[in-house]
Amino acid sequence: QVQLVESGGGLVQAGGSLRLSCVASGRTFRDYNCGWFRQAPGKEREFVAAIVWSGGYTDYADSVKGRFTISRDNAENTVSLQMNSLKAEDTAVYFCAANTVYSRRRKSDSYNYWGQGTQVTVSP
Repeated sequence: QVQLVESGGGLVQAGGSLRLSCVASGRTFRDYNCGWFRQAPGKEREFVAAIVWSGGYTDYADSVKGRFTISRDNAENTVSLQMNSLKAEDTAVYFCAANTVYSRRRKSDSYNYWGQGTQVTVSP
């Protein structure tokens, strides 16, 4: 089992920045790839970013590429999402997740473990 707890969400004006963090506990964190997903009201959960277990590869949705940066610290069992130049359409609940199959990183059903989510609200 892996327990994931997100933090760092909040209310920010468009153009601002937020940094989300996800702390993992339980099984060896470095055994897992990590992803960030988000879900806006009335919409399906969508892929945002992913990072391989070693931190050597990352992937981003086109909608956030160049604005968001995913990183991880295996010594601290954390994965972070730095979000810059935020837009109103980035408003959603953001979830951290862990899986063992990086090739399926964009598929939410490939993730074994999920956090509870943290709300990000961007005012226009």
